[in-house]
Amino acid sequence: MKLILGSGSPRRKELLAQIGLSPDEIRTPDIDEDPAKGELPRPYVRRMAREKVEAVPRVDGEVVLCADTTVALGRRIMGKPADEKEAAAFLIAMGGRRHRVITAIAVAAGDRILEADVITEVKMKRLSDAELNAYLASGDWKGKAGGYGIQGPAGAFIPWIQGSYSAVMGLPVAETAYLLMAAGYPVYGERT
Repeated sequence: MKLILGSGSPRRKELLAQIGLSPDEIRTPDIDEDPAKGELPRPYVRRMAREKVEAVPRVDGEVVLCADTTVALGRRIMGKPADEKEAAAFLIAMGGRRHRVITAIAVAAGDRILEADVITEVKMKRLSDAELNAYLASGDWKGKAGGYGIQGPAGAFIPWIQGSYSAVMGLPVAETAYLLMAAGYPVYGERT
């Protein structure tokens, strides 16, 4: 059985390695990731994971894993910032407040799609101008939901989380292992 990772994210590949898994192949889906008008964060991220897994071609004997992560401030979806100005706006809005990081995963095997999502509460400290400007200059915000990655320099801005650290990074490893096993993929044991 082959494991196909439907993501080009190096973080997701690293998180899979934490549970002893290495994808046999990476196939990045190409879908429209824009939220629908009025779409709420949790249904949005679940839809993205499902659409990604449906967009990755597979044959018998392949299990496809896809995920999507978004940051939600109340009902507002804070996806990947388009530019430095939007990243700054996201970080300022989250400063001194709690937000949710929602990661949805979808696993396809045969004619079945298994899904789960994990919601983690995160508090970001209020950033000084010097902290904000240095972080923006680092470029670490690029390509990251909410404009930050907890595993990088922005980790210094996060004094508290409640939930799954790996989900904030982009792949909840416990739930991923569970779904892969439910799909018949041998997470712990011989892989043929």
